[in-house]
Order: sequence, then structure tokens, then C-alpha cells
Amino acid sequence: VSAPADPRPAAVVGAGLGGAAVAYFSQQQFGPQVQLDVYEQAGVGGRLATVTVNKQQYESGTASIHALSLHMQDFVKTLGLKQRREVPGKSAIFSGEHFVLEETDWYLLNLFRLWWHYGISFLRLQMWVEEVMEKFMRIYKYQAHGYAFSSLEELLRSLGGEAFVNMTQRSVAESLLEVGVTQRFVDDVIAAVLRSSYGQSVLVPAFAGAMSLAGAQGSMWAVEGGNKLVCSGLLKLTKANVIPARVTGISLHSSEGRALYQVHYEGSEGQGSAFYDMVVVTTPLHPSRSNFTFENFEPPIANFPSAFQPSVTSVVHGYLNSSYFGFPDPKLFPFASILTTDTPDLFFNAMDNICPVNISVAFRRKQPQEAAVWRVLSQQPLDKQQLKTLFRSYYSVQVTEWQLYPRYDSTKSLPPIVLHDNLFYLSGVEWVASSMEMIAVAAKNVALLAYNRWYQDLEKIDQKDLMHKVKTEL
Repeated sequence: VSAPADPRPAAVVGAGLGGAAVAYFSQQQFGPQVQLDVYEQAGVGGRLATVTVNKQQYESGTASIHALSLHMQDFVKTLGLKQRREVPGKSAIFSGEHFVLEETDWYLLNLFRLWWHYGISFLRLQMWVEEVMEKFMRIYKYQAHGYAFSSLEELLRSLGGEAFVNMTQRSVAESLLEVGVTQRFVDDVIAAVLRSSYGQSVLVPAFAGAMSLAGAQGSMWAVEGGNKLVCSGLLKLTKANVIPARVTGISLHSSEGRALYQVHYEGSEGQGSAFYDMVVVTTPLHPSRSNFTFENFEPPIANFPSAFQPSVTSVVHGYLNSSYFGFPDPKLFPFASILTTDTPDLFFNAMDNICPVNISVAFRRKQPQEAAVWRVLSQQPLDKQQLKTLFRSYYSVQVTEWQLYPRYDSTKSLPPIVLHDNLFYLSGVEWVASSMEMIAVAAKNVALLAYNRWYQDLEKIDQKDLMHKVKTEL
């Protein structure tokens, strides 16, 4: 059989991190001759957005990246970007009445406090998270050897067996209680971390929870100049053709026995369409997020039953009302970030005193009694009264309403990766866990999968016992 020709232009729907990373990895696989059209209606970067306060830019979207995020580190190195200097600050967990846990400058004292309050729970949590992360890290080896997975379940199975698949079906609370973490530790600490990362409770699935908890205890970093520079950088590097238009649907045609996809779009010039051999959809296929139609597919491609969690980011430039937190003298307020427990009358999930995306050597954090820029995360927009509760006074409030994360209790099955022969879906990975690195891992998987399927290299797809194979290949 003659080898198939290189695919004609490929289309990527969405220019957030998923779209930019898929473009980059696809070009690495198929070579520079593959022409890539990237459709984006809103602007490159997606949820990696910034807002401007006093001529300085601040992250309003996804803010930090875990130290073990190897693909993200690689993007930053490849693009000649820099990791932003970390400005230290203490955190505390607030119950609505008092602080249940406060961090100090002294690491050992923090450990002692956790130990004193929660006994061995803290250790058990760390061991549990480390075990998950250690297995998850195998993905980089598999991907370096060109292995891909045709479903999220297969990908999880290859990393941690059925146990990993089950972790998408049961809650993080259940999993932690099982390994001997106490209910009190779950209610005080785990709840606060998940509220600040996903805006949700300890009922989120164990796998998504483990990824979020790994971030809470690892060292975190961000990109100097703003995380969205990774997206624009990757698209420039691949010389992708970015088309400012909203994709309205994809219809299936065939030519010479091969599938051909017609992408229909709407831009400022009106409506148009184009034909592709391969399409990757990186925007969520969810009725509230994209009114997408799929035509001529048999069986039809369904919308996925699931919902997104509304979340609101308010970037407030003002004076913190420290007395609400029990510090009548604002000079004595020691915390740069405040997490909250799951208390019915608490109207915000977390707030932190944020630094601009460009940090000069001379930069220092504002003193607690000075006006500073705070990012407040909540489920509903804050009303005047709530802003007055948190701030003595403020100069400006910039509100972004997102549907950032899946609502994890809204679905029981994971979405597919393969929608049709050469039509792929990237965003489903967020139902496993949602972070920049998860999206990068999924993007590399889709690029490898598309390549292996196109050239019929089936040995490299859904291979069993990969740990063993990769060891013998090394």
C-alpha cells in the first residue's frame, strides 16, 4: 500500500493554550510543510487573560504553573521567555469568623502547626498526592517515544491502571478519608484548596483533586510578561494562519475514499468555509460554550452532557478591610493570600494580593495598609455591600465572568478524543483535571494520535504494558 500523502491544511478551532499547543506539536510531528489554520473569534490566549490596573498588567485568568509542568517549561525555553520571579507571601485559611490555619515565615513551624492541628493527615495527604504525581509523570516518557491514546480512559489506564480511571468517578474526599486523612483536615484544608483552584467542593473527582493539591504544595511559577505569551509565541513559531472568526459547524464530505471536513465559519467579512483533511476542536463542545453543528456524520456526533462552573474574577485596586479578618490595625495584617472553608455565608472562594506580570528587580509587595491590587474569586459577582466588607475603600473593580472549569459533578463519563477518523476533540481532558499542563499533555497526545492514525502506525496507539516497553526501548 502506498503511504498516504501528507495531510492538506489542518484546522485548529480555538487559539487558547490548547489550540496553540496542538499547532506546535502537530508541526513537530508532521513537519513544517503542514499548513495550519487556527480559528479564533475572541483573541489569542483564551483563559490566559490579563487586565490593566494603573498601566500595569495583571493575570485575571489561570495564574500559576506547577514546578513539574514539563511541557510548559519546554514552551517557555523554546520561545525564549522567562519564568517570573516569585514574590513570597503568606497564606491563611479563613472560616468566615476566624483563621483556621495560618502560615508563618518559618517552614518548620508551618509543618509543626499542620502536625499539631491535623496529626498524620498532612503526611498521608502528601504521600497520596506524590504517588499520583509519580505515576502521572510517566506520560512524558510515553510521549517522548511517540505513544498516543485514543481515549482518556486508555491514557489514564496506561499511567495508573483501573485505579486512575476510578479516580475520575469518585470524590477526592472519599479517596482521602480512605487513606486515613481525617474529616477535619478535609473540611479545613482540602476544601479551601479546591475552592481556590476549581471554585468547587471536596466532591470534585479524586484525580482532578490530586492535581490541584499537587499545585498547592509544589513550587509554582508563571511567565514573565503574562502566561498568554506562550499562546501567541507558539502560534508565531508554527507560522500558523490565525483566522479571526467563529466556527459554526463542521460537515463531513469524502474525496477519493478519504474523509474531508468542511469547516463553516463567521467572521467580520461574513460567512465562509474551507476544506481540511484533519481538524482539532479545542473549544468546549458544550451548548453554553459553542453552538456547534456537526453535519453528515453517521452516527451523529452528540453534544456532551455536562456543565461548566460559573466563576467570577474581580480585580480590585483598594485598601483591604483587615478588621473583617480580625486585624483592627491594617499594618499587622500578614497575609498575601486568603483561602476560605466551605461556609454557607462566605461569599468568596479566595483572594490574593497579586503582582503585575512584569516584575522588576526593585519590585516589592505593598504594605498591608497601602492600596494594593487584589484578585477575588467568587461564584457570583460581588455586590457593593460585599466589596465594602472586604475593602475599606477602592479605586477600581474589574470583573471577568468566566466558565473556567467543568462542573465536576455534572457528568459520569469522560468525553471522547476521537470524534471521527481525523476529527479530534481536545477539551475533554479538562474532565480529568484542568490545568495548563493537562491541556499541554492532551495537545501532545492529540498530535501524536493524529500522526499515528494518518500513517497507520497502530503499534503506537493504546499500547498495553507501556512501562515495560519503554524500559526496554531505553
